[in-house]
Amino acid sequence: MARVELVVNGRAVKGEAEDRTLLVHFLRENLGLTGTHVGCDTSQCGACVVHVDGMAVKSCTMLAAQASGSTVTTIEGLGANGELHPLQIAFRENHALQCGFCTPGMIMSSADMIRRHPNGLDEATVRAELEGNICRCTGYHNIVKAVLDASDKSKAAVQAI
Repeated sequence: MARVELVVNGRAVKGEAEDRTLLVHFLRENLGLTGTHVGCDTSQCGACVVHVDGMAVKSCTMLAAQASGSTVTTIEGLGANGELHPLQIAFRENHALQCGFCTPGMIMSSADMIRRHPNGLDEATVRAELEGNICRCTGYHNIVKAVLDASDKSKAAVQAI
């Protein structure tokens, strides 16, 4: 058994997990954070994306023990003070939700993308960078619109400072 110590969504957590336990399963089963979805277990779909030390990671490709000592943000910790994150708002406003299974991973990947492109995004970049996230309902058009909307609002907020 491995001892796992993380800061998850701003809260220090400790637990034990079998050495082979994936981060996605530790988050869901040990911590009860079920917003991170298990879609394929092969890193194909992106439903399990979380931020580890500020970077998007497919949590089905990382062992919980590997993440020990890290700061992890899940979809449940993306917003602040009980408010939705701007990307969550953009997904709602742009009808980028269908069944919702891919949504947490799409949002977490998109948040990382916006962070890495503070001067804004274009449609081609969004589509290329979301290639590792699968939406089985084919909601890509509205997902791309939502990411561009959130990126534009983020860029405007930064420029206003």
